Amino acid sequence: MRSNSKKDKLTFFQIWNMSFGFLGIQFGFALQGGFMSRIFQNLGAGEEEIPMLWIAAPLTGLIVQPIIGYLSDNTWSSRFGRRRPYFLIGAILASLTLFFIPHSPALWVAAGGLWVLDASINISMEPFRALVADKLPISQRSYGFVTQTLIIGVGTWVASSLPLIINKMGVTNISQPGEVPLSVKMAFSVGAFVFLISIIYTVLTTSESPPENIAEFKKERKKKLKISQIASELIGNILNMPLAMKKLGLIQFFSWFAFFSMWALAIPALTEHVYDAPKPAQIIWSNSSESEKIIYEDADKSYNNAADQVGAQMGYYGLSSMFFALLLTFYTAKRSINRKLLHFGSLTIGGIGFLSMYWINDSKILSLSFIMIGISWGSILSMPYAMLSSFIESKKMGVYMGIFNMFIVFPQILAAKFLSPLYKFLGSEAIYAMVLAGICLMIAAISTFWISDEKAIRG
Repeated sequence: MRSNSKKDKLTFFQIWNMSFGFLGIQFGFALQGGFMSRIFQNLGAGEEEIPMLWIAAPLTGLIVQPIIGYLSDNTWSSRFGRRRPYFLIGAILASLTLFFIPHSPALWVAAGGLWVLDASINISMEPFRALVADKLPISQRSYGFVTQTLIIGVGTWVASSLPLIINKMGVTNISQPGEVPLSVKMAFSVGAFVFLISIIYTVLTTSESPPENIAEFKKERKKKLKISQIASELIGNILNMPLAMKKLGLIQFFSWFAFFSMWALAIPALTEHVYDAPKPAQIIWSNSSESEKIIYEDADKSYNNAADQVGAQMGYYGLSSMFFALLLTFYTAKRSINRKLLHFGSLTIGGIGFLSMYWINDSKILSLSFIMIGISWGSILSMPYAMLSSFIESKKMGVYMGIFNMFIVFPQILAAKFLSPLYKFLGSEAIYAMVLAGICLMIAAISTFWISDEKAIRG
């Protein structure tokens, strides 16, 4: 790739085109984050089982992200480029999985589908992060990552509202025990279509520059693509990780523990705490009396209506992150920012948003909590990556972006294993998982003060 000093500044529309595929990626993540727990509950999972059912997603990321980053660093095709082949492969796999997950006949099939879905999304996502650093000079890095965040916000908002929108169009949101509502199935089908189309748009509208010395690149690639060499370099890069990256990793750890808590337990927590409509216990339909069926159907309808509303409310964190990113896009197009102070303030606001949920009994006020969370989300998706890209050499950008995401994966694995017992120290109800999320974001905010690398702070 061309050295940073030789990179030309790109226009807004060039940056928009290269980032547009993130719309589809975020449709996948938003549907996964907003509705997988609902699918698990519809298929019979208890509230305490849900975090462990999510463990497949971060475990997959732990394996896939650094490997895909490394492989994309060492890929070049004159026809398809460096990162774009991974965009397309991931999109095809993710779209197929999104379509089939809500049709899962059993809980274990849905859990396995989540594993495949997360792996597929990661195949597309990690090269997208590296593409910004590939194509943009340092002066435009914040601008590039913020533009990605703007598109992510749009995707989160629309995808989170899909089941509610589809239900309002007349498609039922209730189902018999052990089945997923038709409105959710249709929402995932729409997500599959958007995922594939948006990635194809970026592949067709974005070019990539070849390595500076293509002959030397091909010679080195033969060595680097041996399995023993891949393992050796990955381990070496992890052991020699820059200190500034470790400091950023601590912030990421607590940030992503908080958001995993929301994705896994927001629907069971808020349908019960705010809407007073918990998921009813499963009944055996064929062995139940008519009165038992009526009671179950009424309770299940209340739960599904509440789950639609919580999903739509979660869309507000995407909407607010979109507006936050839009403001930053205009600002960073002309001026530099203090990334450290911006990230501190954003995480603090998000932490307050999570903590406020405990005192909420009005769905309208819940929107404000998610708006505050969205401000932190907008910063989480842009500032750490902009800071990281400022001190990582370009030829290792993909692998280090993948390694950096271990700091996203480890907290999610720990949360999947220990979230239930941890929040139960605070209280028995699932709403205490949101309180724990708020505490974690506050710790992440305080941790930003350890960032001292001037290149990382200014951008």
